[in-house]
Formats: sequence, C-alpha cells, structure tokens
Amino acid sequence: MLPATLTDEQQKHLAKNVVSLLSIYKHISDSYIIEFFSENLWETLPVSWQETLSKLKPPQIADLLLDKTVENRKYQSVWPLSLLAFRASAHVLAYPRVPPDQPETHTGIGKPEEFQTNQSQSSLLGHIFRKHVKPKKQHEIRRLGMMVKNLCQLTNCDDVVDVGSGQGHLTRFLSFGLGLSVTAVEADANLVSMARKFDGQLRLTLEKERLRKTNDSKLSQVVAGPSPKHVVGWVNPKASWEDFIGQLNRRDDESESLVPGGGPCKKRQWISMSASDHQPTSKARCVHSTECDCPGCATEDGMVLGHKVTDCHNYPLEALQVLDCLSVSAPSTDVHTQTPLVKRPCRCDQGVCYAESNSSHPNPGESENVDSGFVLTGLHACGDLSATLLRHFVNCPSVLGMTSVACCYMKITTKENPSPPGVIGPPSITPRTSTTSQPDYGYPMSEWLKGLPAHQLSYKAREGACHAIEDYVRRLREESELLKTHCYRAVLETVIRAERPDLRRAGIQTIKKAHTLPFTEYARLGLPRVGLPADLPLDQACVEAMLQHQGRVVAYFSLVLLLAPVVETLVLLDRMLFLQERGIRSQLVPLFDPAFSPRNLVLVATKEGLNEEVKDC
Repeated sequence: MLPATLTDEQQKHLAKNVVSLLSIYKHISDSYIIEFFSENLWETLPVSWQETLSKLKPPQIADLLLDKTVENRKYQSVWPLSLLAFRASAHVLAYPRVPPDQPETHTGIGKPEEFQTNQSQSSLLGHIFRKHVKPKKQHEIRRLGMMVKNLCQLTNCDDVVDVGSGQGHLTRFLSFGLGLSVTAVEADANLVSMARKFDGQLRLTLEKERLRKTNDSKLSQVVAGPSPKHVVGWVNPKASWEDFIGQLNRRDDESESLVPGGGPCKKRQWISMSASDHQPTSKARCVHSTECDCPGCATEDGMVLGHKVTDCHNYPLEALQVLDCLSVSAPSTDVHTQTPLVKRPCRCDQGVCYAESNSSHPNPGESENVDSGFVLTGLHACGDLSATLLRHFVNCPSVLGMTSVACCYMKITTKENPSPPGVIGPPSITPRTSTTSQPDYGYPMSEWLKGLPAHQLSYKAREGACHAIEDYVRRLREESELLKTHCYRAVLETVIRAERPDLRRAGIQTIKKAHTLPFTEYARLGLPRVGLPADLPLDQACVEAMLQHQGRVVAYFSLVLLLAPVVETLVLLDRMLFLQERGIRSQLVPLFDPAFSPRNLVLVATKEGLNEEVKDC
C-alpha cells in the first residue's frame, strides 16, 4: 500500500515503474474485449496463463486476481510466477482507492453505511440537499463539500469556483450548507436553468421551515444569504487565466447570450421518494459571542456557528483527509447528524441578521465579482477540463487552492490523438479570447513524464481506466448474468465482420437487459444498428462454440481491468508531477467509496505561503 503522501523522488520513481509495467503489457491494456474472438486475444496470452485462468470460476477470479484486500488466498493449482508478478505489480503500483476512514473489507460489498437505513437517501446529508439528487451524487457532494470547506479554512478564504457545476448540487451544498460564496460555471444553459430553479426551491423550503418552526419575531427576519452565482460558459482549454477570470465575472445575462443552449437536458431528475426522514436543523438567532466582540450566528443550544476556526492554518495538508476535523457543526455523536442549513458569518443591522459571505450588501440577489482569492473545484470534470483547471490554478494568482476529481480519461487530448472522439467542441458563439501559442495537451502535462520512453497512453488504455473494478468484482462474486454481455458482443463482432469485413468495432450502443436474452434475440436487435438485416442467417454451431468460452472472455477482461487503476494512477501522477515542477505541493486522496463512485481519487493542492493567520471574524 502506497503512503498517502509521496516525496518528489517517490513520485518520479513510481511514474517510471508504472510506465515500465504498462509498456510490457500494452497488448493487454490496448485490446478491445469485443475482438476476443475476431482477433484471437486468448492466444496472445502465455500458454501457462491460459491453463491457469481457464480453470477459474468467476468468484475465484475476484479473490485470486482482482481484489488485493483478500488474505490467505487458496489456490487449486500452482500459478506461473509471471502471472503472480503481473498481479502483484498491478496492485502495488496503483494508488490506494479505499478512503482512509473506510474499513478495507472485500471490494464491492454493499453500499456506504450512510445508506443502510434508506438505500436512496444519505443519513448524513440534510434532506434539502437530497432532493433531485441520486444516492451516488449525495455521497460525493457531502464528502467533497467538506473537503472544500476545510481547504477554504486552510487557505483563509470563503470564495469557491465550481467548474462543470451541472445542476448545481455541489454548489448548493457549498453555499447553503457550508456557508461559502460560490460561483458556478456550466457550459449547458439548460443545466444552469435547472440549477437556478433548484436554488429557488431550496430557498423556498428554507422559508417554509423557518415559518413552521418558530414565531420568534427576531428569527423571522433571518434570511438565507446570497444564492450561488451561476455563469453559463464553456471553459476554453486554450484560453488564458485572465480570460477565465473575466468569464467568472461576466454578468448573468451576458453569459447566457454568449453560449447557446445545449439542447434538452438529458439527465434524469432524481426525485426523493420519501420526505419523512426530515433531519433537525439548528435555528439561527443573532447573539454576541463571549469570546469576542463581534456578533455571530448561534444555534438554540448556544453553539456559535459564525466564527472561523482560528487555528486551521496549523493543519497540514494531510488534515484534509479528515473530513470533519474542522467542522463547526453542533456537538453530536456524529458531527453530520445535524447539518445547519446556513453557516455563514453574519452581521446585525437594525435587528436583522443577514447571513453573508464576503459581501456587505444585505440584498441576497447581489453578488460581487471574483477578483480576490478563491478555491477552485471540479467534481468529475470531463477530459481536458481537469487539466485546464490545473493550469489555471498554477498560473492564476487568485486561485489559492484546488480540488480536482477527474473522469472520462479517454477524452483527454494527447499529441498522438489531439481530437479524441466524444469531445464537445466550443459553441458556435464564443467570446474572443487570447490563446496559447503552443498546444497544451491533457496528457502528459509534466516534463518528467514526457521524458520517459513509452509514456504514451492509447485511447483504449485511457478508456479502460474509467471502468469500475469494484463493480466487476461484485458481479464476479455473485456470478451475475451480466457477465455474459462481453461474450455476446464479442460473438456479434465476428458475425458482423464475416458479413462486412470493413466494419470494425462498429458501435451498436447498449441493448437493454441483454443478459436476459438468448443470443439470437440479441443479434436480431444489434445487427440493424450497424446496417445489417435483423434476420441475417447465423452459423449456430459456430456461435454456440464461441458462447462456450464465456469463462475465457471474463478472465481476459479481468486482466484488462487489473491494469485500469494503474493507468488512472499514471494520468493523475502526471498531474502531481506537473504541480511539483512548479513548486506546488499536492496530494491524491481516495475520498469516495470506490464501489459507489469509481472515480474517487481527489487531487488536492494549495500554493505556498498561504499559512497566514485566519482573519478575525
């Protein structure tokens, strides 16, 4: 198990070893499982590997090959040393994926503890932040939100910029739940419209709860504070950081006119099925703290919420892993069982308590420009967007810290593949920006990695790094019928090529409940999607012979999947080296439950010279 924090030399040494391993097994990481039969992938493995793997049942593949947490493995035969070395190397060179506060049990077992009572609602997140939010996203926004809050305290700022904000679920939790001043940037105007709608619903809920819970005349004047500022905009990876700051400061009406709508929103809305598990929230009233002369927002039990933690500058970067180490929630056996709806510094003006961030204006509809220090965050920023935010963090003096959760590695640009498929280009109408003279690819970013021979990662290798190894382990242990889908697609590929040799890896998209269908029905649905007749005659004997090798298909795909975390490690390690070369310390933290949220590694960094004393409240 690698330590959470690596020295500069350890990072370089790890990168070198990862590149070495991937170069040796490039034929595995670059292979397409749908070509298992058409390209005879099984025959590319050493004979000793074939003999060993062909004897394994799915649960054995999970325990003996993929899950590194299993102890006292029981082998039914002697494994070749080369296969053992391959497994050991893949396990040790991949960054740990289990959060430090989560027991390291067998991979892929159950949901996080917060969903044990209700499978669709986190017990650790206030009910107003669960509306419209799927369980996976609930898990993510709570944990990342707490990390961003801690990072803000560490860098002594309350401003956050959330890029790729979507419908604003993380933004609302940061703003209304954690009291931060948030600017959200999203390219899809439809998603921004939904975010603003949900903001309004949340504010209405706050007002209803306030009226229902108290008749106190003073409390009735408490307002929720400024809503997040939403900016419609496409973040240009070739634009300068000055243009990025200008984009953040653009007026709402101007940003909407610059970027056309992205069409109907295709994301489903997750409507909470139950509102009966309402969590208690703290009632705010205007008080004076006994520890200082300034007013602060306090709960009914006297717990002051409006003052910053005065010693947070003494926390090392590792403290960010402890999600609630700087929490200012009311005392409880679990600090998250009571989530204050608003925890912002406040001021008193003629008996009215205005919750605020850095704004001095009582009008919650107004927000100031982003022109001072702020923390940059992106939850599953796709492709080059994560790399772009990293460059803005390095170059822009206003960005004091950042958290980056990446995804869609196959959409990262490289020198060999500068225009990967699936990348959304700029909108037809964009503001004029200054662009860089040299191309900045998403991978590699660091000079160290560029200097290593065979550092290149193919589109397929990067696509494979997006697969969920924990979910596949669960399927293997359950011997799920879903395991047959890869074999079905591989057989169909041979049928397609026999009829149309020019069609290679043609996309047929997902066939619903394919694992419940006989292959003939699967083929009947899939063939028309590539322009072939649904009733195309099949060589039944040949088809049945291939279907008998489903176990081999599963075993081979498991080898590919074993390298997925290693590829992801190299992509993220490259970004850490990029920061290291610019004198910035960073850390890679497994933050989410990997079985629940596979892209769970968060790159967190702060710039040097920020450990100043926290401003007085």
